Amino acid sequence: QGILREGLEDVAQFFKAHGSCRLPLSPSLLVKGIVPRDCSYFNSNAVPLKLSFQNVDPLGENIRVIFKCGDDLRQDMLTLQMIRIMNKIWVQEGLDMRMVIFRCFSTGRGRGMVEMIPNAETLRKIQVEHGVTGSFKDRPLADWLQKHNPEEDEYEKAVENFIYSCAGCCVATYVLGICDRHNDNIMLKTTGHMFHIDFGRFLGHAQMFGNIKRDRAPFVFTSDMAYVINGGDKPSSRFHDFVDLCCQAYNLIRKHTHLFLNLLGLMLSCGIPELSDLEDLKYVYDALRPQDSDADATTYFTRLIESSLGSVATKLNFFIHNLAQMKFTGSDARPTLSFAPRTHTLKTSGRIRDVFLCRHERVFIPSKGYTYVVKVQRDKPDEVTFVQRTFEEFQELHNKLRLLFPSSLLPSFPSRFVIGRSRGEAVAERRKEELNGYIWHLIHAAPEVAECDLIYTFFHPLPRDEKAAGTNTTPKPADATWARSLGKVGGEVKLSISYKNNKLFIMVMHIRGLPPLQDGNDPDPYVKTYLLPDPQKTTKRKTKVARKTCNPTYNEMVGGTGTDLGRPRGRPWLRVCPRCVPQLVYDGIPRGDLEQRELRLSVLSEEGFWENILLGEVGIRLRDLDLAQEKMGWFALGSRGHGTL
Repeated sequence: QGILREGLEDVAQFFKAHGSCRLPLSPSLLVKGIVPRDCSYFNSNAVPLKLSFQNVDPLGENIRVIFKCGDDLRQDMLTLQMIRIMNKIWVQEGLDMRMVIFRCFSTGRGRGMVEMIPNAETLRKIQVEHGVTGSFKDRPLADWLQKHNPEEDEYEKAVENFIYSCAGCCVATYVLGICDRHNDNIMLKTTGHMFHIDFGRFLGHAQMFGNIKRDRAPFVFTSDMAYVINGGDKPSSRFHDFVDLCCQAYNLIRKHTHLFLNLLGLMLSCGIPELSDLEDLKYVYDALRPQDSDADATTYFTRLIESSLGSVATKLNFFIHNLAQMKFTGSDARPTLSFAPRTHTLKTSGRIRDVFLCRHERVFIPSKGYTYVVKVQRDKPDEVTFVQRTFEEFQELHNKLRLLFPSSLLPSFPSRFVIGRSRGEAVAERRKEELNGYIWHLIHAAPEVAECDLIYTFFHPLPRDEKAAGTNTTPKPADATWARSLGKVGGEVKLSISYKNNKLFIMVMHIRGLPPLQDGNDPDPYVKTYLLPDPQKTTKRKTKVARKTCNPTYNEMVGGTGTDLGRPRGRPWLRVCPRCVPQLVYDGIPRGDLEQRELRLSVLSEEGFWENILLGEVGIRLRDLDLAQEKMGWFALGSRGHGTL
């Protein structure tokens, strides 16, 4: 801090002498002074500075930039340029991935400026609002977006932005081999746009932890990101949209493989350590797989998504980074509540005179459980508000208070653990009485406790409370927000069907809206196909089995024999099981014969030792399809009969 203050005084003297200057980041940025109170530094290895400059335009906001010394920002500039070109390719093809691309400028050897994106936070700060183990939890990102987008249409738009930008980040970071991806290098805007920062490692030059690579997944895609996309902890049709976006974006970039290789090749002699020989270019070539068909590349990237989502190493890496950053946390950092968008105080809200927990209510969104309605009365006789809080939110308040005050000043908190079902009506009623006593003792505690900002923030109405006031909403199931009207019981299957050189290609992409089993559990679905008539059943083909889901994703060509996808340098995860990646379906079928055939597709649930359960099926007359070009669409599943596209 002392070194920072001295440097800021030098900068202030510069502006006194020269009046104003243009920032190297962009000639359009004209500034006239420094704002010391808004300047600080980050705790990463290079200790970059966060600087705030006064805008010459009196109506303009302060201009905030990051100044880094010790990193070669030419590599960051090159990476951002490659991502900018990818984005232009997508936009030209009619695919807007909602990418956030910021300015970066190298001002000298090992130093430069980076633009700061407003209204954005690192994933680490979002996750640690739920504790140091927040990186292992599924809800932090969804709760944070909900906090900043309380209205339903706002949240829907934020989730849409998240789906597109997350898909773009997955493709871009994979193709360029961007490493050192911890949760302080990934940011999220309040509008839902996700983006990556700090590209000090790329082209597969991974950060090492001893002899172990820190980046062990193809790219960063974790369960809390999937939670935002699905709208819960179960796969939904929105996950299908995400996978399709990733594969479409990946295939569009693959068409321009030579462009990226030529551009990167021009930089081989510029002295960037991680782009110095042909092996570095080969990394990008191996990632883009120009020898593959679009169908093979779609299958390939779908397996990468599954591998990334199932990687425990990414979350462990985030957790270790959380622990490493704890020692840098300043003593003046005050705890805040993860569900409250801003802090409220006694002065801004008015003194609380009494609180009373009136009742508990059954809720279904965002998950099934109970919420507790608290009546809050302030000094003004007519100022009465009602707030709704869950048991977990009461517990978070208590945990944050324990960080500020000794336990002797706080009332005891009701136990979280109960015998039997923890969400039952009897448990909710018992907790209501216990929580009522807890909050009464809380506001009658010592003044330093009762009047602290945490308590006044907790009892201040949130947008959801204001929306609920005076309304009588009908409970909806947890996934009602995401449900799509299918029009037919049994769900739908998305297929891609094409015919070329006497070969029939059938890709099973997704299934949505499968019914649960009779016992209420989700099925373990797989797809089986035949080309009828087939009395000997020689045309039988099967996909892999998806586990416990009504909305599975496959993206595989059913049938045939597979090949090893190879293993490019630095990518140990790419040796995919051959039988899960078949290459072709039905070979040597003349068109005339094909028009006499019917594709019979069945969706079954694997039941182990018991007979597999039929979930739905569809028959498709191939003569009804114009197979001169690829046909892709959703087919309704039901009882035996002909399918409609």
